[in-house]
Amino acid sequence: MNKPMAISNIPFKGGKLAAALLALVLVSACSPRDKQGEATEQAEAEAEIVESRTETVPESEAVEPSDRFEIYVPVELNADLGDLSDDQREMIGLLIDASKIMDRLFWLQSYGPAEELLAGIDDNRKREFARINYGPWDRLNNNEPFIEGYGPKPLGANFYPEDMTKEEFEAWDQAGKRGLYSLVRRDEEGELKLLPYHEAYNADLKKAAEILRRASGLAEDDEFAAYLRLRADALVSDDFRPSDMAWMDMKNNEIDVVIGPIENYEDQLFAYRTAYESYVLLKDMAWSEKLAKFAAFLPELQEGLPVDEKYKAEEPGTDSDLNAYDVLYYAGHSNAGSKTIAINLPNDEEVQLAKGTRRLQLKNAMRAKFDKILVPISDVLIAEDQRQHITFPAFFANTMFHEVAHGLGIKKTVTDGTNVRQALKETSSALEEGKADILGLYMVTRLHEKGELEEGELMDNYVTFLASIFRSVRFGAASAHGKANMMRFNYFKEQGAFTRDPETGEYSVDFDKMQDAMTNLSRLILTIQGDGDYASAKELLDTKGVVGAELQADLDRLEAANIPVDVTFIQGKEVLGLN
Repeated sequence: MNKPMAISNIPFKGGKLAAALLALVLVSACSPRDKQGEATEQAEAEAEIVESRTETVPESEAVEPSDRFEIYVPVELNADLGDLSDDQREMIGLLIDASKIMDRLFWLQSYGPAEELLAGIDDNRKREFARINYGPWDRLNNNEPFIEGYGPKPLGANFYPEDMTKEEFEAWDQAGKRGLYSLVRRDEEGELKLLPYHEAYNADLKKAAEILRRASGLAEDDEFAAYLRLRADALVSDDFRPSDMAWMDMKNNEIDVVIGPIENYEDQLFAYRTAYESYVLLKDMAWSEKLAKFAAFLPELQEGLPVDEKYKAEEPGTDSDLNAYDVLYYAGHSNAGSKTIAINLPNDEEVQLAKGTRRLQLKNAMRAKFDKILVPISDVLIAEDQRQHITFPAFFANTMFHEVAHGLGIKKTVTDGTNVRQALKETSSALEEGKADILGLYMVTRLHEKGELEEGELMDNYVTFLASIFRSVRFGAASAHGKANMMRFNYFKEQGAFTRDPETGEYSVDFDKMQDAMTNLSRLILTIQGDGDYASAKELLDTKGVVGAELQADLDRLEAANIPVDVTFIQGKEVLGLN
């Protein structure tokens, strides 16, 4: 597929003659990905295919255990909507409809049209696995292909031409080439060009925007209605900052939606481009009220970071808040492979500096992972005398403060003011996740010392933190979270933060040494980010972000015990009783 013209809907099938023939046929048929939004009939067909992956699926039709196909445990995604008005329930249905469009767009960014892959898979289990992974590559196994005929997943997914090298991109003299909301394509002469999202996916985005505007008319909270209108405008203009600002100003809305191109994890070539996703959310008002007080501690915690003053000179926004939600629907990037259980947004550094961020704890999804995965892992790998420290409040707090910790540290380098994300390129996501994990534990420690965390003891957080490393390492090196946890496991091991019984293979936390390791790793990551030190970031992840033989043997024990790696959701309007 070394054609000079961009064929943006063609999936990558490395090293096979059939792939070249398929590419030729698709070129001749004039079905470029960039014009996918114009093909209404094809879009509707794809919607039906993707809908079958996200709407209600009876338990009897779930993936049968077989090799890798058993790593996801199905969980019904539900919540109590009994107190909502008819307008609110109708609005949730519309938000789910808009989310399905984001789902289709993420397929295009990650692989290509869903139909081109799914229609050709006869094995029901393999087809379901492809739906979960949004393509033929196993996201929790370093993106290894699981369908015959496919080679490695392109690091740049479908954001860049398949034949583009890093060197060609770096040498390209083009303003905005590192933009969040554009595809890189080739023109008729084979030269690189930018194609904004709102042009590439024009028809789909107009449809999603129209749905959001209809939903705004049903909103009972004026600020939420205004946000929906601004978000609709953003989808068709790629100007998301005004809607991000409005989202930060909302305080009283019970229903929420996070929708659009948001995270850059799918772009593993440079971590520049963002992927479409959506969450439809219902706020747990009682839990949120309990969490509200913690945002006020951010400036004090920033000042106490264990790093030189210049690396903590930025002041986190004072308008940050914490809330707990039940998720009603996942779509797109948020639904691919491992499922998100907490959110820290917006990602726009200017919005963060002006208003901080909102931290959304996804309580029902979090509980599912704790019950179905973390507790069983602990029964195998955590020493018996420390298992009483594995608690849901500790898991919730560790996860929550991971998201809060994204707002700590530094957003722009102390060297030249470049955004850290751009300075650290493809290492930025894994390093940022590593920072959030370790500073989250730092925050939990300091708040326990201040007496602000009253439930449980600090040892609960430390042992649960260790068990969570094993959970996240299983996501593989292709996941920023998996890579970050590999790095932290090896760093903690060198620092003696835990011990492993050679006879039982069970791990125990060394409380004092874990505190020291936490402080040292915090200082190291914050310094690398502040300096924009790409070479050091790459060295840290390359040397520490690996799974050694001993750890692999322990992870194999989890597989032998049939402990799932992650959850997959049975979700949709029928599950929620909205049909």
